[in-house]
Amino acid sequence: MKTYRPWFVVGAAVAVVGALVAAFAIFYGNFSPRGYVEDRYTRAASRDIGGNAVAYTSSKPPSQVADEMTDAWKPADQYLDGSGVYLRYDDDSVVILPIAAGSVILLERMTTAYPRYHSTVGSHWGWGRGSTVRGGGPGTGK
Repeated sequence: MKTYRPWFVVGAAVAVVGALVAAFAIFYGNFSPRGYVEDRYTRAASRDIGGNAVAYTSSKPPSQVADEMTDAWKPADQYLDGSGVYLRYDDDSVVILPIAAGSVILLERMTTAYPRYHSTVGSHWGWGRGSTVRGGGPGTGK
């Protein structure tokens, strides 16, 4: 039975290390664009839009915040104009608007963001998951 003991110790050590890595990932990880924003930017509840769009701020300009965001999480669609940067993910939108001291970052579920920003993003944001959205009329996408 002595030959099994070293393997038991090695197996237990690997299990402990795996559990520690998993616990660290759960408590400190970013598993979504929403988590990325929540971990990196300052919460600004006074700038929330109703109960739907949750606001954060950054001292950086919108273009720099957008670069950081898209480097970490590739959006399904994005639109940029003079009013701000509009990023669409599967379930969430991240809208980055300029303010005097940097940017306000608005997190919102797509179900309410799409109607809110449709007049700005128009057909630039597809509707659906990822970038697999088709449309454009008869014969398109065949």
